[in-house]
Amino acid sequence: MRADIVFLNGEVITVNALNEIAEGVAVKDNKIVAVGSNKEIKTYIGENTEVVDLTGKSLLPGFIDAHLHLTIYGTNLLGVSCLAPHINSLHDLFGDLKKRADITEKGEWIRAWGFNEHSLADKRFPTREELDEITRDHPIVITRMCNHISVVNSKALEMAGIHEETPDPDGGIIERDSQGKLTGKLIENAHMELFHVASFSDEELQKAHKLASDTFIQHGITSIHDAGGYGNGPDILRVMQKGVQSGDIKVRVYAMIGSLTDSEGFIEKMLDAGAVTGLGDDKFKIGPAKLFTDGSSTGPTIATREPYSSDANNYGIKYYEQDKLNEILGKAHKNGFQITAHAQGDRAVEMVINCIEEAVKNHPREDHRHRIEHAGVTPPDLQARMRRLNVIPIPNPAFIHVNGDSYIHNYGERVNSMYPAKDYLNHSIIAAFASDSPVVGCDPLLGIHAAVNRKTADGQAAGTNQCIEVMDAIRAYTYNGAYASFDEDIKGSIEVGKLADMVVLERSILQAKKEHIIDLKVELTMVDGEVLYRKETKVSS
Repeated sequence: MRADIVFLNGEVITVNALNEIAEGVAVKDNKIVAVGSNKEIKTYIGENTEVVDLTGKSLLPGFIDAHLHLTIYGTNLLGVSCLAPHINSLHDLFGDLKKRADITEKGEWIRAWGFNEHSLADKRFPTREELDEITRDHPIVITRMCNHISVVNSKALEMAGIHEETPDPDGGIIERDSQGKLTGKLIENAHMELFHVASFSDEELQKAHKLASDTFIQHGITSIHDAGGYGNGPDILRVMQKGVQSGDIKVRVYAMIGSLTDSEGFIEKMLDAGAVTGLGDDKFKIGPAKLFTDGSSTGPTIATREPYSSDANNYGIKYYEQDKLNEILGKAHKNGFQITAHAQGDRAVEMVINCIEEAVKNHPREDHRHRIEHAGVTPPDLQARMRRLNVIPIPNPAFIHVNGDSYIHNYGERVNSMYPAKDYLNHSIIAAFASDSPVVGCDPLLGIHAAVNRKTADGQAAGTNQCIEVMDAIRAYTYNGAYASFDEDIKGSIEVGKLADMVVLERSILQAKKEHIIDLKVELTMVDGEVLYRKETKVSS
């Protein structure tokens, strides 16, 4: 056999059962056909074989991000970025919003994303009145970085049918001032429900999905577990499938049946249609049924068993009571779905564990691989229950780097059991890493860096008892992600017969100083045996 492409002289991190390091890999069509020494791999070289000399650089399995938001990431790129370098104040942001309004047809939405009040000189949210001064002809929505809170103008409130007498939705708050006047700030489910009217067209979604996929490929991400977007879930799923079929979406997609707007209704529609987890192929597959149980770790709105360290009266927000959670996800489990839920606080994590325990007791199933998205604050008693039930947590190590300072402020010593990667290893709990992008950047190397170092961007230690080794972090971003989607037999490691999804780094990750992992860059990304990205040059079929 002659290979289409071979890699030689590399640090091939196989992530196989023995964590073996090889020198080279041979690829034929879309599969890995050989892994071994340079001498072994050279026998696969023919006159038409492309030979890549890695010169000691790391070759890894393609990164698998086990929880991000493809649609939100892409649609954000269509809007006004609050993260633009020149935006240091609300005045700066208002200027960009006014420019966007000037070129946008009246009645169309003006959207901004990535807002963080703490990063601006004003240290506050804009008011409804300030946004009204920008435009009364366009609805404006500014979404906070956590994607759980937004602030809108009067036109947006009008279009959403929200007025002074509108009651708070379950699991949400329509903020009012001391006189009962709407401030424009929408929290949790009030924010989510806004997108019943602030949804995107099919054309916008198609463009957004391509933009997001291209960005993920550049970061070495070859598979994603999509955690849903704003708007009608079935519509987004349909457009996403079409994007995979057309080739606009080049990453492999494991699509959760969940939406930031109406997860419960989405799950019901899929149950009625008879679809279950696993339907699809290696390019696009239906994933778990997913609900929200609490809020944002930086809001802060997560549901905790003890009050916040920063507020003795705050225990966060719950979206569901236990019985309702059990009913919705229990039905999905009974009908064959893998089930999961967004749960950040220990109260919410406990509720999801209770739900999984009840579902499995009532309808036993071998190898269910039920998950908990984020599992933010997860102390030892909850870890023990997760282990007994074989639950897969999906932690976000990059959150420690980006948000660690606020975690210490709001949760105190509980930071030592937030996204507890070391504890998971010690308890043989398989945890799959994820970015939750666009909440933070999608770069897996940032997540690996954070898991290894457990320090904030300012260098403050944030639960260093949970530091893990580089190889363990790589496994959590590759093989464990494949396991969490029942795909470990076809991807997640560099082994003969598996799909040729691989990534080359600009130098050795195992030889790099731990504190410098964050500086590493992706040099090449391969999906299905095709090189889709080379540093500075994108390659498309």
